Amino acid sequence: MIPGIGTLVNVATVLVGATLGVLLGNRLPTRTRDVVTDALGLVTLLIAGTSAIAVLDDDLADKVGDSAPMLIVLGSLLVGGIVGSLLRLESRVESFGGWLQGRLSGGADSAERHRFVEGFVISSLVFCTGPLTILGSLNDGLGNGADQLFLKAALDGFAAIAFAASFGWGVAASALTVVVVQGSLTLLGLALGDVLPDAHLAAITATGGLLLVGVALRLLRVREIPVADLLPALLVAPILVQCAAALH
Repeated sequence: MIPGIGTLVNVATVLVGATLGVLLGNRLPTRTRDVVTDALGLVTLLIAGTSAIAVLDDDLADKVGDSAPMLIVLGSLLVGGIVGSLLRLESRVESFGGWLQGRLSGGADSAERHRFVEGFVISSLVFCTGPLTILGSLNDGLGNGADQLFLKAALDGFAAIAFAASFGWGVAASALTVVVVQGSLTLLGLALGDVLPDAHLAAITATGGLLLVGVALRLLRVREIPVADLLPALLVAPILVQCAAALH
């Protein structure tokens, strides 16, 4: 199978889902759209919990010791958050979303602009921080097949319908993020020639699960956590696993 086909299918499902969601959303009252967003927040919280529990993975504990996994996830979020905030990743992602909205829809009012940017940011984070994004893209590049990305594409398509019903065309714009993130990971898989060790992948999965908790809190309007600022934590996690393993 051609490497990258999984990402192309994923982009197609996001675009189709977003289009259906926009067409559906215009016919729904605001209260109904808010309920849909709340439901997605709860489901995102469920997915986040199933990912975060990877901190208890046996391979990770064998690699770094029983007490280290929690500290690795904590250290990843702290270091990643510091790096991300210094790089102003959240504001850069929001600015990019605003620029896209301006290019695609012209002089929309501030409320519509905020809706577009929020849809772009939240959709990009949900579609690109889960374990299937990382493992599926790497395996696609390694030539192990795109089955995981096909599953992710189906899930993202349904999520895009629900997101777009609330946030509009900003969800469709997140397809660009999917191309960049999953395409880069697929190319990385081609370069690596082998998949990440299970312990390193478990640390990334657990850290990504907590990032999705932040996304869920935004969807539920509990707190506007700058999740994009925390994204470097996904790169820090395997580095800390390697350091802890050397000391173990």
